[in-house]
Amino acid sequence: MPELPEVEVVRRGLADHVAGRTIAAAEVRGHRVARRHVPGAQDLADRLRGRTLAGAHRRGKYLWLALADGGVVPDEALIVHLGMSGQMLVADPRTPEPRHTHARLTFTDGGGELRFVDQRTFGGFSLAELVDGVPTSVAHIALDPFDPDYDRAAVIADVKRRRSGIKRVLLNQAVVSGIGNIYADEALWRAGIHGERLASALTGPAIGRLLDHAKDVMADALEQGGTSFDELYVNVNGASGYFDRSLSAYGQEGRACPRCGTAMRREQFMNRSSTSCPRCQVRPRGV
Repeated sequence: MPELPEVEVVRRGLADHVAGRTIAAAEVRGHRVARRHVPGAQDLADRLRGRTLAGAHRRGKYLWLALADGGVVPDEALIVHLGMSGQMLVADPRTPEPRHTHARLTFTDGGGELRFVDQRTFGGFSLAELVDGVPTSVAHIALDPFDPDYDRAAVIADVKRRRSGIKRVLLNQAVVSGIGNIYADEALWRAGIHGERLASALTGPAIGRLLDHAKDVMADALEQGGTSFDELYVNVNGASGYFDRSLSAYGQEGRACPRCGTAMRREQFMNRSSTSCPRCQVRPRGV
């Protein structure tokens, strides 16, 4: 699933290419792309027509386009669920559509159209009311480390109260948003902490350093366009990121730890896996 850097790359592209433009026509194809919009695909398309995309926004891994009528303050949001393979592509209307195009938005200015392409069809669109600039369906998500209102001290205190493994806490989007499996492994490796260490057993300064590492590694990934393991994670122009070349932990099983040279290990974690260094990130006893 795309994490904060990959979603932010898409958000920036949407802000550059479609923000401020008015939708001339919308085409939403099939049930799956609109399955989160109960009235169905045609209703969603009808409700988008004539709306102005007032801005592209993100909280953590959640992406939306604010919808307004002319100069009126935005009151609704088009939530973009990227799923495992969703792409928001800006394209010349004259160019052939990719095979798995499920939605198209054209604009009154006649410029490049916006296409939603999703090979695995786990993504899609939905609508939500905006309250204080945030969709109601996203309001429960915690702020991410890049948000101007992010309260580092409050997050440290919240993490410290939790008697779960620290990696589970990092992935809890109600605690801090935007961090997924890739950047959790990277942050834990940078901090020298095993993901099964109890959050409550860590000191406040250690938690703070870990959160800072998470922010730093996501910033590093953002500079390189995010992490793309295949052609499915791309920006609005169809270009892949290349942070996968800079990963120190995630997916590095059997390779030498960049810090100490020990072979990296892969362990089962929930319904996925974790990769860490046996020497730099000692597994807690009894776990």
